[in-house]
Amino acid sequence: MARGEHHRIHASDRQQRNRLRVAQEAARLMSEHGIRDFHRAKLKAAERLGILDEQALPRNHEIEQALREHQRLFQGGSQPQLLQERREAAVEAMRFLARFEPRLVGAVLDGSADAHSAVCLHVFSDDPDAVHRYLHEHGVPFETQTRRLRTSRDEQAEFPVLLFAADALPFDLTVLPRNALRQAPLDRVDEKPMRRAALAAVEELLDSGDGPDDLERMLAHANRRG
Repeated sequence: MARGEHHRIHASDRQQRNRLRVAQEAARLMSEHGIRDFHRAKLKAAERLGILDEQALPRNHEIEQALREHQRLFQGGSQPQLLQERREAAVEAMRFLARFEPRLVGAVLDGSADAHSAVCLHVFSDDPDAVHRYLHEHGVPFETQTRRLRTSRDEQAEFPVLLFAADALPFDLTVLPRNALRQAPLDRVDEKPMRRAALAAVEELLDSGDGPDDLERMLAHANRRG
């Protein structure tokens, strides 16, 4: 083997090892410190490890895989119960918010939720203040923020976010216009439309299990039902 080819293979192997190390460290930071932004987690992980090569930064889906493996190895006794509690809370919140056609998104839906995870819902109203008024009327104190989401590969928009707590669990509501029911914003992991689940589908998921196969089957069934 030529010396140049040997060096190229060695450099590629080192880069792959570093990608794995950064993904694992980013997963640890997300799990233990509650970081929920993939980009921030991998930059912080690379800094901690002293890895400066941008080519060694893992993609979001690699960090997500590492996060699931970290939870399996180090939180196998607690994470399933934490996930179950949040899915049960999601069902109650979705019933409460039924007039806004809520959809469950994020870690509580995909099964990676832990002690740091909020119950994230998309709610829909062409009048965002209607959601504010509804919470006020029911005595629910909340904070407001905005969130930038990708509505297509080339477009982004900001949407209101309402944050509150119930039974010691954090809730995160993103208020979208009703036409956004037809097309979900793009997911930060794979840049495909976010997976979302209506109330009936979340209830079915609670009854049937919480593995990835259960989720994919449930979402496919929900889509067929329209």
